[in-house]
Amino acid sequence: MMKGASRWLFGLLIVLLPLLLITTSIRMLLTPLYLQVAYHLPGFPPDPFGFTLEERLHWANYSLSYLLNQADISFLSSQSLSNGQPLYNPRELRHMVDVKNLVQLMIRVWAGLLLLYLVVGLWAWRIQQTRAFWLAISRGGWLTLGLVLLILMGVMVSFNWLFTAFHRLFFEGDTWLFYYSDTLIRLFPLRFWQDAFTAMGLLTISMALVAAFGGKRLAQRK
Repeated sequence: MMKGASRWLFGLLIVLLPLLLITTSIRMLLTPLYLQVAYHLPGFPPDPFGFTLEERLHWANYSLSYLLNQADISFLSSQSLSNGQPLYNPRELRHMVDVKNLVQLMIRVWAGLLLLYLVVGLWAWRIQQTRAFWLAISRGGWLTLGLVLLILMGVMVSFNWLFTAFHRLFFEGDTWLFYYSDTLIRLFPLRFWQDAFTAMGLLTISMALVAAFGGKRLAQRK
C-alpha cells in the first residue's frame, strides 16, 4: 500500500514540475527589475503617442503593484495622466481586474506547489525514499524541457496565434482587445509580451536543466 502511494505521489511530482517551474519563471518576471530590463532591450519600440521612458516605467510599475497587492480597482481608477486623462479607461480597468484575479490565482498555485514539493521532499527523506524523489525531479525536468521547447517554437512560428490563444483561454470574449492609443497597449506593446514569453521560456529551461541533471546526480548519491 505504501509503495503504491509513493509511486503515485512521485508520479504527481513529475507531472506538476512543469507548472511549478513555469509559474516560478512568471513570478520572477513580475518584478520592477524585469520591467527595467524589458524597456531597455535593444529595439524596444517607443510610444508613438508620447510616453517617455520614465513615464512608461512609472506607470508600468504602478500597474504591477496593483496586480500584486490587495487593493481594489480604485488603486488604478484614481490615477490620472499628466494631461488630466484617466490612466485607464473603463474597459482597461475591467481587464486589469481580470488580470489581477489570474495573477493572484497563479501566485497561490505557485506557493501551494512550493509547499507540496517541500513537504514531499521532507517525507521522502524521512522514509528513506530520497532517491525516488530526486528521480521524479529529474524526470519532471525533462518533461518541462519538452513542453517549454514546444511553447518557444510557437513563439517563433506565430506569436500572434499563441498570444491570441492564451487570451481566449483565460479571458472572456474580446475584453482583452484594445486600441493602440489605449494606455495598456502604450505601456505593454506586443514586443513586450514577445520578450516576456521568451524570457519565461529561457528561465524555465534553465531551471529544468538544473532539475533534470541535478536531480539525476542527487539520486545517484542516495
